[in-house]
Amino acid sequence: MIDGLKIQNSLHKTAPADSGKLASLSEVHSSIVIPEGAGFWKKMMAFTGPGLMVAVGYIDPGNWATDIEGGSRFGYALLSVILISNLFAMLLQHLSLKLGIASGRDLAQACRDYYSRPVSFVLWVLSEIAIAATDLAEVIGSAIALNLLFDLPLPIGVLFTAFDVLLVVYFQQKGFRIIESIVAGLMGIILLSFVYEMIVSQPSMAGIVDGLIPKTKIVTDSGMLYIAIGILGATVMPHNLYLHSSIVQTRAFKRDDEGKKSAIRFATIDSTVSLALAFFINASILILAATAFHANGHFEIADITDAYHLLDPVLGVSLAGIFFALALLASGQSSTLTGTLAGQIVMEGFLNIRLQPWLRRLITRGIAIVPALIVSYLYGEKGTADLLVFSQVILSLQLSFAVVPLVFFTSNSDIMGRFANSRLLNILAWVITLVIISLNLFLLWKTFS
Repeated sequence: MIDGLKIQNSLHKTAPADSGKLASLSEVHSSIVIPEGAGFWKKMMAFTGPGLMVAVGYIDPGNWATDIEGGSRFGYALLSVILISNLFAMLLQHLSLKLGIASGRDLAQACRDYYSRPVSFVLWVLSEIAIAATDLAEVIGSAIALNLLFDLPLPIGVLFTAFDVLLVVYFQQKGFRIIESIVAGLMGIILLSFVYEMIVSQPSMAGIVDGLIPKTKIVTDSGMLYIAIGILGATVMPHNLYLHSSIVQTRAFKRDDEGKKSAIRFATIDSTVSLALAFFINASILILAATAFHANGHFEIADITDAYHLLDPVLGVSLAGIFFALALLASGQSSTLTGTLAGQIVMEGFLNIRLQPWLRRLITRGIAIVPALIVSYLYGEKGTADLLVFSQVILSLQLSFAVVPLVFFTSNSDIMGRFANSRLLNILAWVITLVIISLNLFLLWKTFS
């Protein structure tokens, strides 16, 4: 893929505004004012938002099944895998935001600028497949949550998710800060729900600390390794790399070196703190499964619905299941908002085609609804659970095609100028990339064999 790269004039590429090219998400580009001369905390608040929008992709319904299965089968042992996966994610999201701020181009635009047309087209197709797979997980997760909370049949719940198209379009017209606020509110619901779950489940603190320390058994035990790779594959989401490189450009920072340096600093803090919250939520799902199921002899809980029905009787409380389902619904709906934006960014960036948001959303959601509706109608809960896992396999397959260009672009001084990766960061980024690619290939081989 790298052989097809065509490096062009670096000044032309690092200043897209001067070259007559449309900015990423042009309708909201530089729309959020960064106060000049303000103190650290006031500036930090102005930059806060994109990190939370990215973080919801790391706790979408696709992550829940692997976390639940890992906790029920192996207790706290795989907490270290969630921690390592989040550290990988923090570095990759830092590279993504740095690309957007330093070059003024999002990842999709950079691919179109620097790769040959056939290579760029293939990358676009793969990214669209990944977004459709992400949307599929959101549809299924939301439908399951509606079924658990309101006893809606799964096919009806799947159809109900189509109406969020209208909500997304409505809120997009109100400004980017409104969307960020909605996502932050949904993230808050998820966070508070799992704080409650942690309080009522009373997990073993010694077990948690021990689980955060990597064990060689994770590699030597084939069953544990398989779940561990599934957790990694479900954690780092390819569409988030496209998304983050674009939405950081909604801030109206100075586009000189000092302004970019400051923007990268604040955006990295925003991203890192937000992903730390995502780590807490992912870890909480696994801890809850370990405490409620593994510790009570339920070693084979891999289904979200089974987990919901078992929580109340096992923990001896009446609201654990409700909060669990509420967090799942918030997870699906928050991911819907960010998935819509990622779809818009990818289509505009790779093809320079600008569709109306409602039409773009309708196409993506339609692709997700059709298989979800058919499977939920014909095969019920078991079929939708299997489809949810399959969507994560698709994401694993596509991940390397987003990570490799990202690391390559941010390592190239012709593209990034003085903000190109240092030698140490470059080595670390490529090592992480190779680890992710190797583990995901192994996961795919195990899944299909």
